[in-house]
Amino acid sequence: MKTSLWKSLSIASAAVGVSVATAGTAQAQANNSELLNQINTYSQGDIAQVNSVFQLSDVSPSDWAFDALRNLVENYNCIVGYPDGTFRGSRPLSRYEFAAGLNACLQQIERMIQSGGSEVTAEDLAALRRLINEFEAELATLGARVDDLEGRVEFLEDHQFSTTTKLSGEVVFAIQDSFGDSNAVDGLDEDFTETTFSDRVRLTLETSFTGKDTLITRLTAGNSSPLSPVDQELGSGLDGVGFQTFNLDTGANDVVIDWLAYYFPLRRANVYLAAFGGLHSDYTSTTFGAAGLEDFTGGSGSLTQLAASSPIYTISGGSGLGFNMPLGPVDISLGYLAEDASSSAEGAGLFNGDYGALAQIAFNLGERAELGVTYVNSYQQDGPIYNFGGTAAVNGTAWANSLPAIGATEANTYGVQGKFSLTDKIDIAAYGMYTDADVSDFGSVDIYSYGLGLSFSDLGKEGNVLGIFAGVPPYVESGNAEGVALGDRISANKTPLQIEGFYKYQLTDGISITPGVIWLNNSAEGAFDEESTFIGTLRTTFTF
Repeated sequence: MKTSLWKSLSIASAAVGVSVATAGTAQAQANNSELLNQINTYSQGDIAQVNSVFQLSDVSPSDWAFDALRNLVENYNCIVGYPDGTFRGSRPLSRYEFAAGLNACLQQIERMIQSGGSEVTAEDLAALRRLINEFEAELATLGARVDDLEGRVEFLEDHQFSTTTKLSGEVVFAIQDSFGDSNAVDGLDEDFTETTFSDRVRLTLETSFTGKDTLITRLTAGNSSPLSPVDQELGSGLDGVGFQTFNLDTGANDVVIDWLAYYFPLRRANVYLAAFGGLHSDYTSTTFGAAGLEDFTGGSGSLTQLAASSPIYTISGGSGLGFNMPLGPVDISLGYLAEDASSSAEGAGLFNGDYGALAQIAFNLGERAELGVTYVNSYQQDGPIYNFGGTAAVNGTAWANSLPAIGATEANTYGVQGKFSLTDKIDIAAYGMYTDADVSDFGSVDIYSYGLGLSFSDLGKEGNVLGIFAGVPPYVESGNAEGVALGDRISANKTPLQIEGFYKYQLTDGISITPGVIWLNNSAEGAFDEESTFIGTLRTTFTF
């Protein structure tokens, strides 16, 4: 931290006195002492300071002071901000700008005198003294501002969390309830759900060791359960329809580490190493977030996971490696994430358990359009397919997610997704996904999902977003298996449908309020017959 301006001026003036005394000039010594006293006088705040730089008149190139400062700049290289390293004397300066240049020369001459330099001439010292007298009020103003800035910096340095780590946080308060023809949780007409008030809290530590890498450590707690419809024949826990982005229950708000990963560059590639909680969307572009629906935290974008991005990115997750290689308008991503990488049990581990391997090519089609083509090969032994690597489904109907429970499921999933900006404020995004699932001792099953989203940014106020989405969650459309009664559940007239509307109001820079409604129809592939249900949500998000 540099010393304050006035300390520099005092030291410089004292050093000037010493230099001149060494030359044996008693009169110069007396003059320097007088100058020091003069500087000390206005540095103590006794001189009235200028309140605004607009009150200051310009210093033109024809003024004596201008010429004097230019000589000091040329002799002592005080100002080096210009590309040619010279002081440009072709335009007038405000007296405040002039004082800043004078201060730079004071500090430069101070350093030269302290280092024992004898090249500081008596003529330059005299000119410097006269300039100080002429611009003492402006120097006082500059000094007050510099002192205030240095005080702020010192406070931040004394109170900062870490020199290498940045701490950020997000808190979500959510009120939820279901209403309509059918209960969102059990599909029955009676015993509707009660209104709930829940939360999710995240603290994220971002640490850099080289300035180009980032170590992510995220602490999370929550008690928010989803209001997802449940197929009564299959039971609960497998249905991801209506799953909201903030839904997370760690058990009475127990604090857990839910994401631990490291980003670092490798030549032209960006490398992602996930020790725990990794997602495919962490290292690859979903080509969907520009629509204002995806926010990567689940606190300020769409309400449901289905509206946030294609379900193809929710297939598996956990520990593994990802690469992203930008090649001009083309972006190539490869990744592998294993769900049970830390387990040494049979049928688990990094390479012998549930996993998802992704390959994607994304295209930048100009300033307004993006398109991505994605392939995921996955394997699940018993958990849901669309699960982010956890035990709960975050996308898809109960039948689509129950296939691994029927038999170990190897799936090849193909997706295309993109966005187009109609204007600077209006975006449209869409995706389509097809999964060819091969279930052991069962057969082949086809799963489909698609969606269309529209967003209006800065609607009513900067930071606000109005979002509208309509889509079909992953559902079993057909299968050739024998011995399992899919029956009417795969008929075309039972295709599930979800429509969502929300409006995020940016109350302050750190607080947003998002009311929204989600309409679900045939969401349990026939469990509701022709009935529908609604989920209402009021989400408040605090970021810091």
